[in-house]
Amino acid sequence: MKIGSVLENRKIEKRVAITPEIAKKYISLGVDVCLSKNYGAHLGISDEEYKNTGAKFSDDEKEIINDSNIVVQLGLLSDDKISLLKEDQILIGVLNPYDNKKKLDELIKKKIKLFSLELLPRITRAQSMDILSSQANLAGYKAVIESFANFEKAIPMMMTAAGTVPAAKILVVGAGVAGLQAIATAKRMGGIVFATDVRMASKEQVESLGGKFLTVEGAENLETEGGYAKEASDDFKKKQEELLSETLKKIDIVICTALIPGKKAPVIIKEDMINNMQAGSVIYD
Repeated sequence: MKIGSVLENRKIEKRVAITPEIAKKYISLGVDVCLSKNYGAHLGISDEEYKNTGAKFSDDEKEIINDSNIVVQLGLLSDDKISLLKEDQILIGVLNPYDNKKKLDELIKKKIKLFSLELLPRITRAQSMDILSSQANLAGYKAVIESFANFEKAIPMMMTAAGTVPAAKILVVGAGVAGLQAIATAKRMGGIVFATDVRMASKEQVESLGGKFLTVEGAENLETEGGYAKEASDDFKKKQEELLSETLKKIDIVICTALIPGKKAPVIIKEDMINNMQAGSVIYD
């Protein structure tokens, strides 16, 4: 059995599907691992580290795909590489089936087995494979770090005899995994944090992290049985817009994390709201 992985399009994807630790696990199961040369070099992982685990390398990406029983990637392969896949091969990755339906349908016709990891059910047995939570957690942290780097004032309250600099006010839109990590990180760094979400269960989670939950008057709980957010009604959206319009007048940093599985992310911060924000504010989507 051979597992292969080739370089991602680094303009849009800096992560790698196989790290030396993962390669070691595969090889311990009696599987061969073959990777493109300089596979993790951009992340400071040398080919030597992979070779120490027993992984092999090839200059020819076509050969890697042709010889592999399983191809593991983060994103879907480029068109020239995807055409190399053949019957009974397995492709595992974040295949984004809602946007790539046509390409994936063609692969299914060729009898290629597809596993799109973001569609794994969020059940106890599958928790160790839950890529949505692990990657959203990192995204929430990174969103705060990058927002603060672009905000040209201090984040925590600064007090001296010469005067006081007030703490920055941060609004997190969407309190799922990414949003909750953003709240926790912003709070640790001294910000005053507000958050909003369509799921009422989020209120307790936000407040447990030290954030203030903004509730839309007469809000209904918009949560699916699987724990995801579902699309809000027009009446809810109108009330949410009114609440946010007023709130944004005093907010320094907005972090948008709201998502609806299988649909385009909702546009919650509208142009007229942005016009009400203070100069120097930051919006991170």
